[in-house]
Amino acid sequence: MMRETLDAIRPLDAEAMSAARARHGRLTKPAGSLGTLEELSIRLAGLAGVCPPPLPAPAAVAVFAGDHGVHAQRVSPWPQEVTVQMVANYLAGGAVINAFAREVGADVHVVDVGVATEIDAAPGLIAAKVRPGTADLATGPAMTTDEARTAIETGIRVAGQLVDGGAKMLVAGDMGIANTTPAAALIAAFTGRDAGEVTGRGTGIDDDTHHRKISVVRTALRRLPPDADPLRVLAEVGGLEHAAIAGFALGAAAHRVPLILDGVNAVAGALAAAALHPGVTAALVAGHRSAEPGATAGLAHLGLEPLIDLHMRLGEGTGAVLALPIVSAAVRVLHDVATFDSAGVTEK
Repeated sequence: MMRETLDAIRPLDAEAMSAARARHGRLTKPAGSLGTLEELSIRLAGLAGVCPPPLPAPAAVAVFAGDHGVHAQRVSPWPQEVTVQMVANYLAGGAVINAFAREVGADVHVVDVGVATEIDAAPGLIAAKVRPGTADLATGPAMTTDEARTAIETGIRVAGQLVDGGAKMLVAGDMGIANTTPAAALIAAFTGRDAGEVTGRGTGIDDDTHHRKISVVRTALRRLPPDADPLRVLAEVGGLEHAAIAGFALGAAAHRVPLILDGVNAVAGALAAAALHPGVTAALVAGHRSAEPGATAGLAHLGLEPLIDLHMRLGEGTGAVLALPIVSAAVRVLHDVATFDSAGVTEK
């Protein structure tokens, strides 16, 4: 499945992008006056292969959930059981992502790719557990390469299911206590940045915990050879949700549907996807700039500029969901705005 997905990813359609750029030049506004939104709509036309591109609605949010053995290193003050408790909260509709998704009309799906506790079947839950949490990345590989591949293929499969179900835009979210530690390790590995530069405070840890977290990331990275392939990197220092998000991004690109990235964990997964196939970035939109430093470093490496900056660091897909109306508005312009000729407006 992974090989077929990688083979299905194609470059942006140059003809559709040229048509979108030309159309912007004829709309009743000064050329370039919509700034980033114009370039975004042009890129989405290239992704869809048509101008104007389809309106990116409805949107579907996938919150990939998993637990982490590195929690044993005391890198988070939150108990591990909060992961499964928050999954229950999502399924009950009581989390921030649920509130934001209701506001913008998006559906929320929770993907159990690696929660340590068994979860009963429930509406909105996609049961896809690869293993009940990763091993401690501070002392050895977080998972096997086969498990990393399975998690990637889980993300690919979920993207396909949501697109087949009618989603025109995807959002990548995450949940997993201690998951910003493997996220930092992945970002450092894929960008070449120092661990101290990309390891943030996650849920608001104190100085001692932050120093310990950086040390854990550095220790894990020492096991990676300079030429480690993306699967090896994911297996050594990643989380199951990061691998699944990587697959989710690959699936979105293969289906030529935009994927809105959230914070540091989604960015870490996107970096792994880009390492597997650089063409995946054509489908990626940076929803917001997370307050976590690794997110900014990762987006810079991907060449993506975030649409909003609200100093958020919650995860779950919350920042990405807030950007959905902006992405939709960028496309709506190409559909609805009159040209100078049709409106009878004199050009300069």
